[in-house]
Amino acid sequence: MRLILRWLALAVAFWVATSIVPGISVNGGLTTYLWVALLFGLINAILGSILKILTLPVTIISFGLFLFVINAAMLSLTARWSEKLDVTGFGSALLASLIISIVTGIASRLYKKA
Repeated sequence: MRLILRWLALAVAFWVATSIVPGISVNGGLTTYLWVALLFGLINAILGSILKILTLPVTIISFGLFLFVINAAMLSLTARWSEKLDVTGFGSALLASLIISIVTGIASRLYKKA
């Protein structure tokens, strides 16, 4: 159940990011947001975890801010592998990854309390 809630929160986070950031868009409706969230979650879980371990010294030196760069790279990779997600530049991906992190963090705190 918790996995489904995290997946839905990630889909909502993508919707918020596409509403705010001008350089990112999802071409489709609700099922497309769910698909993009699933793909991003899988890419981030597999490749993102490996990259986070490999770049741990840089992450420590930057006080964790480098994680946003890794998430932006995973978002750009998701856009490359999905025809439904469009990201125009790395700046848009970086801002969108920040928004996605904030929204999923808030959602995580909400359903942990419930």
